[in-house]
Amino acid sequence: MQHSQTHLRSRPISAGQLRAFEAVARHLNFRVASEEMALTQSAVSRQIQSLEDDVGVSLFHRHTRAVELTHAGGLLLHAVTPCLARIDSAVRQIRQSAGRKSVSLTTFASFASMWLIPRLEEFQRDHPDIDIRIDASDVTVDLEVSDLDMALRYAPAKHMPPHAVRLFGEQITPVISPWLLKSGPALRQPDDLAQFTLIEAGDSQSAHLEWLTWQRWLDQHASPRFEARRWLYFNYAYQMVQAALTGQGVVLARLPLIAESLATGDLVEPLPHMRLDSPMAYWLVTSPRYVARPEVQAFCEWLTDQAAQTRRAVGDVPDPKTDRPD
Repeated sequence: MQHSQTHLRSRPISAGQLRAFEAVARHLNFRVASEEMALTQSAVSRQIQSLEDDVGVSLFHRHTRAVELTHAGGLLLHAVTPCLARIDSAVRQIRQSAGRKSVSLTTFASFASMWLIPRLEEFQRDHPDIDIRIDASDVTVDLEVSDLDMALRYAPAKHMPPHAVRLFGEQITPVISPWLLKSGPALRQPDDLAQFTLIEAGDSQSAHLEWLTWQRWLDQHASPRFEARRWLYFNYAYQMVQAALTGQGVVLARLPLIAESLATGDLVEPLPHMRLDSPMAYWLVTSPRYVARPEVQAFCEWLTDQAAQTRRAVGDVPDPKTDRPD
């Protein structure tokens, strides 16, 4: 149905109409949208009809048992979705600022488990009035539309925005539990690894994890005919390291994530002169909307101090050819 030009209006579109439109467009179902919004189906239909009257064209093709977006509806949905997300994010932030101070961040699960969480007690002790919320997910969150204050990311420098802060770089090295090293076969050179179970990521053959593979390390250090005794695969780095801690094999670990275990002697680096450089680094990215808040600044300062301690522990020196310096 094409609306007459006489129906076009210059007054602003109401937020209620846009929310009803977004819900129907997302579900392509008036009933499901009305249930989500806690409105009657007729009320949602009236909102959509009013919106179509205001914009002057139909936004949905209505069929007997289904609806679909028109071209105009698709254009409007593309604009409405991020706008509503930003509004909701701003409202959440305002509500939070009216109560307790808090800092929210996103990072990948292994980094949260192995590096961040073990250190958090210190920050909480020094800042008991600041709550911390961690969204641990391997899905990259867009800080522009989320209500998160910052992200801790793992990527090469070329994939990071200009304002990202490099926390530390990365080297890969074989590590083993001290009791397995003591009770098992000798491990003095790369070919000795053939007597051990080697622990690796189950999806290590994917392009973004290729530099973490045993094959890459062995190609540089072991004989061409090297064959491991057996293999043990896991999905996450912290699972791999946990298996090594319990003596189930040798893991090719990310040095910054196991620096504390090496310092305490829970893990041993049997071939310390055979570390392999990784093109990856760990980064702090802050949301421009929230970075000025004192609690966010305090957490960022604490993070960079902790990162400096890790750099000293692993002897990390930024390579100007591959990494932006801090």
